[in-house]
Amino acid sequence: MRHNKKFNHLGRTASHRNAMLANMAISLIMHKRITTTVAKAKALKKYVEPLITKAKEDSTNSRRVVFSYLQNKEAIKELFSAVSEKVGDRPGGYTRIIKLGTRQGDAAQVCFIELVDFDPEMAKDTKKKSTRRSRKSAPKAEAAAPAEAAAKEETKEEAPVVEEAQAEAPAEEAAPAAEEAKAE
Repeated sequence: MRHNKKFNHLGRTASHRNAMLANMAISLIMHKRITTTVAKAKALKKYVEPLITKAKEDSTNSRRVVFSYLQNKEAIKELFSAVSEKVGDRPGGYTRIIKLGTRQGDAAQVCFIELVDFDPEMAKDTKKKSTRRSRKSAPKAEAAAPAEAAAKEETKEEAPVVEEAQAEAPAEEAAPAAEEAKAE
C-alpha cells in the first residue's frame, strides 16, 4: 500500500529524478516557460517553488543552498537577480501550469509551466478582472460599440466626400473665371 507516499516518482530512480528536476528547474529559470508533461510539471512545481522562496533573501547561505540543488551559476544569477525582484512581494504561487492537450505520439498530457510574473499576455488579461455581472453586461456593450463605431465611420466617410465636393466647386468656378480673364 502507498500510505503517506505523496510525491510522484515519475518512473525513475531517485538520482535520475533529482537530476531531471534540477535540469528542468534550470531551464524554467533561464527561459521563464517550458513545455513538458503535466506529471513532470507538477513535480517541478513542488521542486522549484521552495527554491524561488529561498532566493527572495539574497544571502550567501541561501545562494549556497539553492546552488546545492541547481549546480548552475548562470541560473543562480538569474534567479537571485531578475526572478527574485519580480516575485519579491508575492507570498507564493510563483509558477503557472497551462494544459495544452495531448501529445501526438503517445497521447501524454502536455502543458506549459511558466513563471507567473514573466508572461506579458497573461499580465494584460489579469488587469481586466471581470465578475459574472460584468460578463453578462459586456456582450451588450460590445454589441452596441460596433454599431456606434460603424455609425461614426459612415459619418467620417461622408464628411471628407462633402469637403472634396466643396473644394472642387470653387476650383471649377475659378477656372472659367481665369479663362475669361485670359480671353479679355
